[in-house]
Amino acid sequence: MKLPALEDLPLEPNSCALVRVDFNVPLRDGQVEDDLRITTALPTLDWLLDHRTRVVACGHLGRPHGSRDPAYSMAPVAARLGELLDFDVPLSDALVAPARDAALAQLEPGRVLLLENLRFDPGETANTPAFAAGLTAGCDVYIDDAFGAAHRAHASIVGPPRLVPSAAGRLLEREVRVLSGLLTDPARPFVAVLGGAKVHDKLGVIDALLTRCDTILVGGAMAFTFLAAAGHSIGDSLVEPDRIDDCRRLLADPRLRVPTDVVVAPALAPDVPTHVVAVDAIPDGELGLDIGPATAAAFAAEIAGAATVLWNGPMGVFELAPFAAGTRTIAEAVAACPGFTVVGGGDSAAAIRGFGLADAVDHVSTGGGASLELLEHGDLPGLKALREGTP
Repeated sequence: MKLPALEDLPLEPNSCALVRVDFNVPLRDGQVEDDLRITTALPTLDWLLDHRTRVVACGHLGRPHGSRDPAYSMAPVAARLGELLDFDVPLSDALVAPARDAALAQLEPGRVLLLENLRFDPGETANTPAFAAGLTAGCDVYIDDAFGAAHRAHASIVGPPRLVPSAAGRLLEREVRVLSGLLTDPARPFVAVLGGAKVHDKLGVIDALLTRCDTILVGGAMAFTFLAAAGHSIGDSLVEPDRIDDCRRLLADPRLRVPTDVVVAPALAPDVPTHVVAVDAIPDGELGLDIGPATAAAFAAEIAGAATVLWNGPMGVFELAPFAAGTRTIAEAVAACPGFTVVGGGDSAAAIRGFGLADAVDHVSTGGGASLELLEHGDLPGLKALREGTP
């Protein structure tokens, strides 16, 4: 997919660039807990700063639902970004012109101004033209480097490309290049590992991947709807009854594999007794919370023989030690695989980083939902806006 690049922009010294970033980072005690989404934006910001550009960075944090909530302020993000850039990054409480004009007038070439949370204004998620126009006012160009939000038709994503010359940032360009490559010409065998809680989120991407993958391995809570569709009793495990027919249809394809054993417990808690059972022997009153060791070993063997691997979604409740083994086994297998490996954002990205294995993977996406939608549909609203925007 061809997107306009930074080098295509009509930049001059003192140009002002509006940069949509994905700084939706976790916070703890008023500080950034994981700065991955900030550090991955630095190549784009550094390129602009090297060109003596005035940078207005903007993004969202959480879901404040169109009202100002101090719990979702970007102030901790501005502080961490300033540490990484080695200069102060002021935070503008005003999001749009003309209220923002004074802050923009003080912005010097080679410096960054960060705007407060875009979702404090209801115009952002409502995609109002007035909000997009006010956001873009005073800026000469627009760069979208927020892959994690590129699947949202929000004002800051799809509005600016209609108003000023626009381009993809370094992060967005790499995400699209890697994930699009999985759809066009992946090395084979191509193995996808899909997990997570909600099967309805994955049905579309499973259909899309079945036209391209050699094997799809299904784990996580979503696997229990497949097991119910196969006729197994699943105890108190999570199930989506309205998706059983869809899962039964997908199970007819021999390339789709589901667990053969699972870790069960009477409740989701860190100190409950657990045991491993076959998928046709889940006791009433217990729920499955991880794939079992036989399944994990079989999945790992499939991954070891793959030339391309896509992993999206954990195999169990990996945040709790009793139910982390399946996800850890998959993470280790993906890290050890000699083929091209991609982790599709979200919880699976958090898992592989938590296990200290991210550096052994070829690409860890910053957008779980965006990566799934790109794989399913082959395009995203933010990418289409860039391609069709003002030249």
